[in-house]
Amino acid sequence: MPASPKKTPAKTEIAAPAAGRPDRLDARVLEALVGYNARRAWLIVSGFFAERMAAYGLKQIDFSVLSLLAHNPGATSRQLCNTLDILPPNLVSLVATLDSRGLIERRPHPHDGRALGLHLTPEGETLVREAEQAVVQLEADASAKLSTRERETLIKLLQKIYL
Repeated sequence: MPASPKKTPAKTEIAAPAAGRPDRLDARVLEALVGYNARRAWLIVSGFFAERMAAYGLKQIDFSVLSLLAHNPGATSRQLCNTLDILPPNLVSLVATLDSRGLIERRPHPHDGRALGLHLTPEGETLVREAEQAVVQLEADASAKLSTRERETLIKLLQKIYL
């Protein structure tokens, strides 16, 4: 009777991850990039935002415009575009939508006869007040792993990139 061949263990295509460690790819290069980390954090925050702002019918840009108008009544479209770094044609349709929802109104600008100032309506004021409270809470929830000081530092560091 011939000797049976030695059995060798079957090779696996992918090495098993270390015990107790999730199956992850080596992302060290990506994780050393500011943009990658900012995007990953943004995905978390924007997910919270979309979920909680759906009740108000607001997207991120809608909320930003309404919040700016709440704190800067009479701001012009040009000022909003400059502050939010958006193109005027994109703001035109946004303003029209907010106006059709009864959230904002256009009034003559007190210092520039050629411009219109944008103001919240009473409905807009109520909506943005509630939405701002919800956003403060969702940001706290999204950044719950950070201490207050870490959160403040993160905001300052991110602002150094774009301000």
